[in-house]
Amino acid sequence: MAPQENIPVAANVLGTLGTILWCIQTIPQIWTNWRTKKTDGLPGSMMYLWALCGVPFGAYNIVQSFNIPLQVQPQAFMALCLVNWCQVMLYNRKWALWKVILIGIVNAAVFAGVEAALILTLRPLYDAGNDTGVLIIGIIANILLAMGLLPPYGEIWKRRGRVIGINFVFLSMDWLGAFFSLMSLAVQNSFDILGGVLYIICLFLESGIFLSHIIWLLRTRKIRKEAKSRDKTFDDVAVEHEEQGTPFKFAERKSRKRIKEEQNNVEMGVARREAVSDAVQT
Repeated sequence: MAPQENIPVAANVLGTLGTILWCIQTIPQIWTNWRTKKTDGLPGSMMYLWALCGVPFGAYNIVQSFNIPLQVQPQAFMALCLVNWCQVMLYNRKWALWKVILIGIVNAAVFAGVEAALILTLRPLYDAGNDTGVLIIGIIANILLAMGLLPPYGEIWKRRGRVIGINFVFLSMDWLGAFFSLMSLAVQNSFDILGGVLYIICLFLESGIFLSHIIWLLRTRKIRKEAKSRDKTFDDVAVEHEEQGTPFKFAERKSRKRIKEEQNNVEMGVARREAVSDAVQT
């Protein structure tokens, strides 16, 4: 595909809307992470893969001379996702603040350097009519974006359809940003298939996250209503079932590693109690 020329006004307007949304989309998520000081349910791998996706995504848009908003968009997307990833490392992994800041800056510098190298390498080739390199980085960007949206489905499976930790204002803004960006490509002089596929993947997988939580809300409405009548939450009900050892169809699925850790903790607790009892008797 030849570089885009004479970009229609509609493409710039729609691209600008998409860029604005993707420039501020993760601010609600960043705020939620900071306010609660926890990122349970927000996979760090999701945010890192999205930040990494910004490298080929940005080079792809710039080399093909897309409208300016679409050239800026991947840079903002990459930076904000990197901030979210740093928060996951800080609040969930309990890394030291200095370590998080240092690693975040190093990653940002590496990402920027790699993207600049890709642009300088691929632009002369693309201008000469060789679009193989651009095609490859476009495919890589699509793969990374799709991979970034898979970890939330692991969290959803674990919680039987429930979505926690992900701010729905952020998710809505991200969905709308992808939608307007897709429309921006649609009204350009020629539609870029790979760029369009990237936005379509985002729309499809994020719609699945919304749908999953809506279904969970419908399936648990009676439980949540009953819990509310007792001034309790759904989580309180789940804890009650776990403490009583009674089956609960919406209980969180546990990995084998976590089950083994809990069994070890129980065994260690029993051993300690027996040791204390023996010491008292002697």
